[in-house]
Amino acid sequence: ISLRYESGILVRGATRGDGTTGEDVTQNLRTVRQIPLRLQGEAPPVMEVRGEVYMRRDDLEKYNVAAAARGEKTLVNPRNAAAGSIRQLDPTIAASRPLCFFAYGLGAVDGWNMPKTHAGVLDALAAFGLPICQHRIVVQGGAALADFHRHVAELRDSLPFDIDGVVYKVNSLALQKRLDDLQRLDSVIAREPIWAVAHKYPAQEALTNIQAIDVQVGRTG
Repeated sequence: ISLRYESGILVRGATRGDGTTGEDVTQNLRTVRQIPLRLQGEAPPVMEVRGEVYMRRDDLEKYNVAAAARGEKTLVNPRNAAAGSIRQLDPTIAASRPLCFFAYGLGAVDGWNMPKTHAGVLDALAAFGLPICQHRIVVQGGAALADFHRHVAELRDSLPFDIDGVVYKVNSLALQKRLDDLQRLDSVIAREPIWAVAHKYPAQEALTNIQAIDVQVGRTG
């Protein structure tokens, strides 16, 4: 999700789309309680916040229990529930669902003396009143990155939300810009910047027990 704040006021929210053009979902995003309509402190004239709308597993379970009691359709999983809620044509539907938000970066910024590191940006976003994931760290070297990856893997089952990996990011914003420039020179077209790399976890597996099957004849016999 991209949130555009002008003088600290939320004026527009959009989906990521193809990385350049997204879908305007401002009215739905205004219903997400964790997204501030006004930033705290002295906000810059223009600030575009990038982040993720998600749904906690326990919130999904509570919602489905209540929906089933009302005779309404239940939601399948947190990922699809969050994505579908944000794209609803009726904002009251999005407002009725327990959506959460994490900010993780910036887009366009004007009139602000930005921090020099990505970690500094996250600290600044938190000071503006935006929710930031607490599971983050600044380290040096591949071994330290792998240690953090293992640490988060141990936490994975206890986290209230689903994850599929850890993202490593170059901390220096100056180096991020140099890498962006190199990417453009090489005519590489990608949705993700080359200074951010996802380290995925293996797919979670579980044993299932088949209790019954229905045998049917297909349309063509």
